[in-house]
Amino acid sequence: MPLRNRVTPLGELIETAERGLVFGNRGRLHDPDRQIRRNHDGRRWIACRLDFRGRHREPMPPGRYTGLFFLDDATALAAGHRPCAECRRDDYRRFLGLAQATGADDLDRRLHRERLGAGVAGRRLHDRQARELPDGAFLLLDEEPYLVAADVLLHWTPGGYAERRRRPRGRVEVLTPPTSLRVLGSGWVGTVPLLHPSSRTE
Repeated sequence: MPLRNRVTPLGELIETAERGLVFGNRGRLHDPDRQIRRNHDGRRWIACRLDFRGRHREPMPPGRYTGLFFLDDATALAAGHRPCAECRRDDYRRFLGLAQATGADDLDRRLHRERLGAGVAGRRLHDRQARELPDGAFLLLDEEPYLVAADVLLHWTPGGYAERRRRPRGRVEVLTPPTSLRVLGSGWVGTVPLLHPSSRTE
């Protein structure tokens, strides 16, 4: 039976058999019965490599952090996560510089302010011009998450990107926090897949 540890672009935790391309955590969220009891435990929300130094652990071990899975890095960024300072050290340093943050605490405080609010699923939404959004950003359209990819939007699903729509005009509600939008706008390329293969529009 799937665990409730797959993360959507809205930061919600859902049950699904697909695991995705990126691992991460936001503290210990589960109880001894492996049931999710909280959305987060602290401000440090990170996105990791699936494989690092041969380490293997259960996703919900007793008394330890809850292992989470994301479709890709764009999904993790939209959900409010940032690169891990251990398994993605180079990514973390580059992200920190592009975000113009002074360190992990500064970055995590900023992202925490930007991701939580009174919007859909308790997410803070950001009003932006659609034409100004970088590739890899997520917006909300008809209460569904869509990835920006050139001139089209790709509908996020747990197994990959599905329906394609033309990028809208005017102002839209954006899921990806402003700090991560700035990083994506710089042409961000990390050491984990930014986009799932299903995003290819050719």
